[in-house]
Amino acid sequence: MRQFWIAPFLGLGFAAAASLAQAEGAGRAPLLADSASCPAAPDHQGAVDQLIGRVQAAPDEASAQQISNQFWQYWADAPNAEAQALLDRGMTRRSAFDFLGALEAFDRLVAYCPDYAEGYNQRAFVHYLRRDFAAALRDLDRALDLSPRHVAALSGRALSLYGLSRLGEAREALDQALSLNPWLPERYLVAPGGPLAPEDADAAMPEVEL
Repeated sequence: MRQFWIAPFLGLGFAAAASLAQAEGAGRAPLLADSASCPAAPDHQGAVDQLIGRVQAAPDEASAQQISNQFWQYWADAPNAEAQALLDRGMTRRSAFDFLGALEAFDRLVAYCPDYAEGYNQRAFVHYLRRDFAAALRDLDRALDLSPRHVAALSGRALSLYGLSRLGEAREALDQALSLNPWLPERYLVAPGGPLAPEDADAAMPEVEL
């Protein structure tokens, strides 16, 4: 139950995590009661913090990717079966490029479980794919209010800010994500010559005589 954060406007596949939609979500999602009936999401922060420590110490990119994939078993663990069905349905619809169907499922999920960060993160991803970067940013800000160390939401926030041409803020958001996971593929955006490289990066590079 994992997802990509990508940058289609660059024509590149910048990935914060792998994507795998659950087929069991393809059926009709159940009708739900109001948000008062949604329980609190499982508290996996201790396990997530351990994964962050492991990925920071990873010796190479392949090892880091294996660790990064494990985040999703915690982030995508919804508060109950009803919320899980909506999450799975939204991810399945998004995987099938049915973005309106995905938004309908995620709208219902965040209305039912307004304190579940992944509902906002997944809806933000659909907004991002539709190039509605402002809407994506609003959802990502809410996801990060609820889960400040959500690495994928941080990297998605950086890409959304980039899409809005707010480059300084995008660089800052990506630096925050990289402080948690230095192996993110998006790290190339801030490398020398990258579109989010620090403004003085070129000045710091030694000149080469030709």
